[in-house]
Amino acid sequence: MLDSDAPHPDVALGERSSVAVRRTRAGPLGPKPDWLKIRPPGGQAYVRIKAELRARGLHTVCEEARCPNVEECWGGGTATLMLMGDTCTRACSFCAVKTGRAPAALDATEPAKSAEQVELMGLDYVVLTSVDRDDLPDGGASHFADTVAAVRERNPHTLVEVLIPDFGGAEGPLAALVASRPDVIAQNLETVERLTHPVRDPRAGYRTTLDLLARVKHLDAGMLTKSSIMLGLGESADEIRAAMTDLRAAGVDFLTFGQYLAPTRRHHPVVRYVTPEEFDRWRVEGEAMGFRYVASGPLVRSSYRAGEFAIRAVFEERRARAGTSRHGHTLDRQGVA
Repeated sequence: MLDSDAPHPDVALGERSSVAVRRTRAGPLGPKPDWLKIRPPGGQAYVRIKAELRARGLHTVCEEARCPNVEECWGGGTATLMLMGDTCTRACSFCAVKTGRAPAALDATEPAKSAEQVELMGLDYVVLTSVDRDDLPDGGASHFADTVAAVRERNPHTLVEVLIPDFGGAEGPLAALVASRPDVIAQNLETVERLTHPVRDPRAGYRTTLDLLARVKHLDAGMLTKSSIMLGLGESADEIRAAMTDLRAAGVDFLTFGQYLAPTRRHHPVVRYVTPEEFDRWRVEGEAMGFRYVASGPLVRSSYRAGEFAIRAVFEERRARAGTSRHGHTLDRQGVA
């Protein structure tokens, strides 16, 4: 039996999320276990890259979301750039990014600056993500597409993943983004269906994310897709399996699991610390379900360097099968599976 089959001491996992929140706040979990203890980021590469980002007015989700793997990724040729500013129009209860109804206007030079930063950092894999921008007619899809094009033009050998908003569920903006031909399109499910609200903003939705990921495959069957689930919010094992089944039904290729850690006391509380052994069992189960790769661990995040190694391996396999060194995603559109 997986650990998540057993109830947490403060709340039965099958109870309503509001009960879970109230009881957890009344009875804290206590100190983090050893496997969640990390040192603050540092090192020459981290300091240099942070200074370069600030000088160009760029933001990274690595910092805004307080990712525990930032030093590892930045030092290993991987980074996640956050587009469209640092203020989100939505207010998910798990997220540390600041929110506001009227974010600053888009920076028209951001696509070019992002491409320059990828080149300066020598990245072979970049994740482009963003805050939600419900104030924009297309949710920022065209800005994403422009950035993909700029990065691809200046860095032809860099793989580009986009971790996108839901664009309000509209297909037109999504189709425009798909047409820009990133290598991977990701949208995070975040949690199981029962806990979607209040964990996610009311404008986000469990089915909205699944429908978006399925539409990506409808628009381009060769596009690789990815999603992520946080554990420790009060979900049961059966609910996790149901979410995995739904993601596979939507054709999702890559999946990540990580421990939810509340950014501050004002955010949604942690209900349970999930052990590394349980994370490993979810990895095995996910791979058996047919995901191409599952990154699963307490400190794994949706943009995770180990997972990106696996994604690169898929493109290398495609190149080898095609017998050419051309870009793997282009080959896939020409019929290479």
